[in-house]
Amino acid sequence: MTKQYYSNGKLLITGEYLVLDGALSLAVPTLYGQSLTVKETKGIRLVWKSLDDKGKIWFEGVYDLDTLTEVSENTFSPESKSVSDRLIKLLLEAKRLNPNFLSSNQGMEISTALNFPRTWGLGSSSTLVNNIAQWANIDAYNLLWNTLSGSGYDIACAQHNGPITYQLKNSIPIAIPVAFNPNFKNDLYFVYLNQKQNSGEGIAHYREKNYNTFTPLSQIGSITQRVLTCTRLSQFEKLIKKHEAILSDILEVPTVTERLFPDYKGAIKSLGAWGGDFILATGNKTTPDYFKNKGYKTVVPFSKMVR
Repeated sequence: MTKQYYSNGKLLITGEYLVLDGALSLAVPTLYGQSLTVKETKGIRLVWKSLDDKGKIWFEGVYDLDTLTEVSENTFSPESKSVSDRLIKLLLEAKRLNPNFLSSNQGMEISTALNFPRTWGLGSSSTLVNNIAQWANIDAYNLLWNTLSGSGYDIACAQHNGPITYQLKNSIPIAIPVAFNPNFKNDLYFVYLNQKQNSGEGIAHYREKNYNTFTPLSQIGSITQRVLTCTRLSQFEKLIKKHEAILSDILEVPTVTERLFPDYKGAIKSLGAWGGDFILATGNKTTPDYFKNKGYKTVVPFSKMVR
């Protein structure tokens, strides 16, 4: 018997960092994501293979089904030990949340497959967490928070097929489907900054800042609501510039525009952890050329990124 699961990738349009403290945020699932296929086999081992967007194995491990200990070392990547440890942690927690998970003496072959480059930061971890949660029939938020960290917006994106507002209220995740299909969407581009940002490090840096959350949370929530209703590109640009200024002040770091693109004519906004992954840029049909001439070759139009 073979079962297959799929989860969407994610981008946080508004609310980065502050979403951790309850800011009303706008998030979008992406057309990119990750699948997980479960195939029963003979034996008592769990064989795991992770494939990249080119179909090449980047991680492989063999585990004892009873103990979930590794019985064969992975030689595919230098980070294999940390990947294996994280995988074991996820599977053990899934089994703790559902004791019936992996309880049969049936061997299994598991394969995961990304349809986006691992470096893009669109949710290789969150899509894995959500896929394992579906497989184990458990709550994905519990699996995330008991093993990793984060606000959970990425799990919400994994589970939804359209834009959502996301907010933590008394540590309870609230995801509400919304209409975010602006009439200026053809003027929006997602640009990869050629490096994957460590979200854990970004969160730790944010947590070091001692500031009063009340005003920024209110400001970001208001920006999120106005982003959803604005009908002109000029309005949108003012909103994301204001958003950047608020976060720049809190984090005490320059905006990505100040740091990398001071001559850019449109508006630019960081998405997620500052310093890497994707940014959102407003512009026109010449926008891709601007960024490519700067050395940023991955420029994805809104309609080819957002689900």
